[in-house]
Amino acid sequence: MPRKKYPETSFGKRLQQIRKARGLTQVQLAEAAGTTQRAISYYETEAGFPPAPAIIDLARALQIATNELLGVKPRRVQPVSEDPEARRQWKRFQLIASLPERGQKAVVRLIHSFVGAAPARRTRAPGERNGR
Repeated sequence: MPRKKYPETSFGKRLQQIRKARGLTQVQLAEAAGTTQRAISYYETEAGFPPAPAIIDLARALQIATNELLGVKPRRVQPVSEDPEARRQWKRFQLIASLPERGQKAVVRLIHSFVGAAPARRTRAPGERNGR
C-alpha cells in the first residue's frame, strides 16, 4: 500500500529554505544536528513537527534562533548565491567552523594576507624602460 502523503507544513518549507540558503544538504544538516537524513526529510516534507530538543539542535546547526526556525521572527538568512561555484566556496568556508580555534585563526590570517596584500607590481616587458 502506498505511503500516505501529508500536506507540507510551513515549518517544513521554512526548514528547507534555510537549509538550502546555508548551502547544506540534508545529510550535512543531520550530522550537524545529531540526527539522521531521514528525520530531516520527514521534517521538511511531512505534516509533523520535530520534538522540542530537535528544534533546538536544528537551530544550533543552522546558526539561527529557534524563534526564526519556528517562524516567530522573520528570517535573516540570505541565500548564498545561485552560482554553483559560490555555493561550493561557501560550503568550504563553513568547514572552518569545525577546526580548532587555533586553526580557525590561522585560516583567517591567511585570508587577510591575501585580501589585504598590496596589488602586484606590473612587470615590464623585455626591452621596456621606465618612463616610456
